[in-house]
Amino acid sequence: MARKPMEEQPPEAIAAAIEEFLSRYPNAAVLEEGRVLFDMRSGKYRLAADHGRCTFHLWNEEINLIRRVVSVESRGAMLRVFVLRFGQTRPQVLELAADRDRRTPSTREATRTKYLRVVERVLLRAFPQWKVEGLRTAMDLEKSFGPAYARGSMVQGQQAWAVVAVNPEEAQATVDGILTIGILWLECCRTTGDGRRVWQGLKLIVPQGMGTLTATRMGWLNHRAAQWELWELNPQTEDLEQREPADTGNITTRLIHAPDRAAVRERFAAAEMRVMSMIPESARAKVEAIVTSSAGMIFLLHGLEFARIRAGYAGNSFNVQEEITFGAGANETALTSDTEQELRELVERLFERRHAGGDKRDPLYRMQPERWLESVLRQDLEPLDAHLDPRHVYTQVPAFVGGDRGMLDLLGVLRDGRLAVIELKAEEDLHLALQGLDYWIRVRWHHLHDDNGSGNGYGTGGLQRAGYFSDVVLSRRSPRLYLVAPALRVHPATEVVLRYLSPDVDWELVGLDERWRRKLKTVWRKRSTDRPSSFAATVE
Repeated sequence: MARKPMEEQPPEAIAAAIEEFLSRYPNAAVLEEGRVLFDMRSGKYRLAADHGRCTFHLWNEEINLIRRVVSVESRGAMLRVFVLRFGQTRPQVLELAADRDRRTPSTREATRTKYLRVVERVLLRAFPQWKVEGLRTAMDLEKSFGPAYARGSMVQGQQAWAVVAVNPEEAQATVDGILTIGILWLECCRTTGDGRRVWQGLKLIVPQGMGTLTATRMGWLNHRAAQWELWELNPQTEDLEQREPADTGNITTRLIHAPDRAAVRERFAAAEMRVMSMIPESARAKVEAIVTSSAGMIFLLHGLEFARIRAGYAGNSFNVQEEITFGAGANETALTSDTEQELRELVERLFERRHAGGDKRDPLYRMQPERWLESVLRQDLEPLDAHLDPRHVYTQVPAFVGGDRGMLDLLGVLRDGRLAVIELKAEEDLHLALQGLDYWIRVRWHHLHDDNGSGNGYGTGGLQRAGYFSDVVLSRRSPRLYLVAPALRVHPATEVVLRYLSPDVDWELVGLDERWRRKLKTVWRKRSTDRPSSFAATVE
């Protein structure tokens, strides 16, 4: 997209604006002429503001792009970046978008409105004895209902079902969020009616082939509290096919083997020493060096990764070489003799700006708050639960379901050998309860099965075969789920969703003092054992 020459902005201001945007939207996409050019979820970048110019370098396994940036322009959830190709004087525009969905608001609204008619037609054909009422997509922020979901009801005399549907144009993440919305809609129908209707349960309609995660979650809802039905809709034939809720028996999940931490540290001893030598001696105690795999380790300050070591093959040979890179977030630069000073300067900026008393407006302070909270808990689990064993805690454990890579925030164990799944949020998140449930399901599955997916009894399952808790006698019980967030950042919907979970899911919702960066303190907790009618908070 051509653009008339415009006045250049200071390179430092440009770099700060881009860094701020990418820290706020880590799943951003880079677009050129409306086409997705680069996905930041799988890419790296480097910003250099020197010699009077700002250079923006983006790369992944498929593309390598370098542009000189002359100015930026913020437009809500988009940043327009005016760039020059090397050797050219006419600027072009790259757009940094918060997500890949490039539909205009009017296009999205038209698609969703049209889908209402499809849903009504399908329901009347599939359930001819029932009357469809009140289908709508109107936003209701007070009740957490957004326009992506069609919601309404089916009525037959005094019997009624809550209905929620999502169209095939929405992203998979939106489809996966339908069960949270459905539970909230069912609760809304039950609590705001005149009492004459008996709400039997919830019917969800998702696009064909996109319901696996929802079916798995649905298998762990309380089937005495409501009836739960999941239907998949073929958009071409408009046929509905029911999917049965499952407890993961119909999906494949695999766990990455735990690395030998001592062996990896020994292997990378020289490289680790080189990185730590760039850090002032008085500050080294604040840096965490964490083994992430058999071929890598990372360095963090308050949860923010700023350097990493990797081992890989050199070129087309079988010679293994070590690579040290540095940079905050997806920003990455190879450490060489020419870039050592850059790493020192980065470390200086981090220690100056990323600390508990830092400026809350600073991008380096605000980046990855959940990883900061994770680092605080990793070093001191006692305020969360004194029964958690601090000797055995794993961070960012990768577990796969099909092609979906999930990262467990913290995986620990209680002193009696019972597993603990800890899901963290630093900001309000409508889906906290069911995201935590996802990881609980995966951990429980691996605890009960061997590497081949066959059940082999409790306490000697796939987790220990994969190298986790090798010297611990694990309990026969299912894991305990901890949902942890600052007390004022717990979304009101969380407790509603938790009320509908199966009694077999043992959970604790923990509210932290808002000043958790300075000192970790639990101010209240609510437990699944407080059911069925209400939750009495335990103030601490």
